[in-house]
Amino acid sequence: MILDGKAVAQKVLDEVRAGVVRLKETRGITPGLAAVLIGEDPASKVYVGSKKRMAASLGLASPDYLFPEGLAQRELLDLVDRLNADPAVHGILVQLPLPKTLDEDEVMARIAPAKDVDGLTPTSLGRLLAGAPGMVPCTPAGCLEILDHYGAELKGAEAVVIGRSRLVGKPLAQLLLARHATVTMCHTRTRDLAFHTRRADFLCVAAGRAGVVTGDMVKPGAWVIDVGVNRRADGTLTGDVDFPSVSQRAHAVTPVPGGVGPMTIAMLMKNTLLAAERQGRTQ
Repeated sequence: MILDGKAVAQKVLDEVRAGVVRLKETRGITPGLAAVLIGEDPASKVYVGSKKRMAASLGLASPDYLFPEGLAQRELLDLVDRLNADPAVHGILVQLPLPKTLDEDEVMARIAPAKDVDGLTPTSLGRLLAGAPGMVPCTPAGCLEILDHYGAELKGAEAVVIGRSRLVGKPLAQLLLARHATVTMCHTRTRDLAFHTRRADFLCVAAGRAGVVTGDMVKPGAWVIDVGVNRRADGTLTGDVDFPSVSQRAHAVTPVPGGVGPMTIAMLMKNTLLAAERQGRTQ
């Protein structure tokens, strides 16, 4: 079975669109998502552009703060402070990675937790670890959304996560634990990776390395979530798992492209609506 992330993302976006209309009609609030982009990273520019178009299609306000020539640390922190204080801004997206001249950790920590629609501030990640999540990181949340849509039963299952980044691997492991899965964390330096992957009822791969998981490493009947996006020499995209061989053994697998990718921006829109609803209740 192919887990169609595009279809699941469209379902989420339809729900967000309806929620935006409802919030405008009942509270007079237009959810606002401010995006901050420093530098000229091509992938970041594409993502921010896609975010802006998606936000507009859903009825969200989406002011952008673009600094292609760069910005000093103090100026960036001052901008974040202004956005924190702006009642028309409900979500703040500081596009990562930042240029190496900037302190990424300090910037992320400066974002008000209520407006942390990326779910990556220390407060948001700490609440996730404590089992009381506020904002959940978009890509891991999207992985769970796909599994829920297709009726996956995580309770008591063996789940293996490959990758330990704060963007995907670590928060995804916490989300799986919260669903009562038994979780094993692996990474590219794990000894005998296949030993662990062959036990997995649910295998989530976010290693950032093409073909790190092949079909012989997958338990027959497993669910496989491929978070990786890698570009081949011919310009086409591939994931972290070898799709042809894995799809022959797995019960279900996400394709690349068209799997987890569309979910990230959909969950960002969902988080922005949620942030606006929560902030609206406190005004």
